[in-house]
Amino acid sequence: MQESGKAGVEFDFKGKTVWVMGGSGVLGGALSRGFAEAGARVLVCGHSHMGRAAELAHELVAAGCRAETRQVDVTSRESLLRLSDEMDREGVGIDILINAAGGAVPAATTGADRSFFDLEDQPLGQAMDLNFMGTLYACQAFGRQMAAQGRGCIINIASIGAMRPLTRSVAYSAGKAAVINFTQWLAVHLSQTYAADLRVNALVPGFFLTHQNRFLLTDEQTGELTERGQRIIAHTPMRRFGQPEDLVGPALWLASDAARFVQGAAIVVDGGVAAFGGI
Repeated sequence: MQESGKAGVEFDFKGKTVWVMGGSGVLGGALSRGFAEAGARVLVCGHSHMGRAAELAHELVAAGCRAETRQVDVTSRESLLRLSDEMDREGVGIDILINAAGGAVPAATTGADRSFFDLEDQPLGQAMDLNFMGTLYACQAFGRQMAAQGRGCIINIASIGAMRPLTRSVAYSAGKAAVINFTQWLAVHLSQTYAADLRVNALVPGFFLTHQNRFLLTDEQTGELTERGQRIIAHTPMRRFGQPEDLVGPALWLASDAARFVQGAAIVVDGGVAAFGGI
């Protein structure tokens, strides 16, 4: 039985290296900050918004943390493998992989001017690549090193849309549902095939305001909640959107020894949305 007073040690990540895919995004940025402040060396990895990633890394370094940026396209296996090779040449290891890249693709959502029957191949494929294939590719590219060293932790970021399909967001919901299924499959596969201490779990955020979904939840002109945004708040028992920092504690726990027997789990962080029956 663990002695009292030592629980905090489990959340000390000094000596650990964390790679955050989608680190330039709202949720990925919060997770990057959380692990850096917990003592880890963090690679803030992004693609289209490297300015935000660089600003975050600069801020963290100025605060005495260890953080740096890397540009990578998670929808390209080749790009991910190049990053893996580059880090290997530099002698940078990986202890924890966080797959936080993703988001809604406007042209892959239905609406008054876009029926389900008219959704086109390119945006549907883009949404699936960003929200599912990018996670799978990253696990292939970086999981190999974890398998070789016989240890590691992968945290995939899914969505409440994976458990309760969101109206309009057909490809996004399907892609995130695939992430949960893949997380369970990979957890079993890595433990049985390579090492029992290779852990893979998922976080399932509820409704958080991000760059990608703001167009669905708030009015561009007024900043007020859209009808959809109002419905979400009405069906969230805690009566608010999630704040990015709300994911940090669950992620630190999943990556720590406190969760050493947690494998293939999908941890819901949603303010009660999944528990609410609407009555």
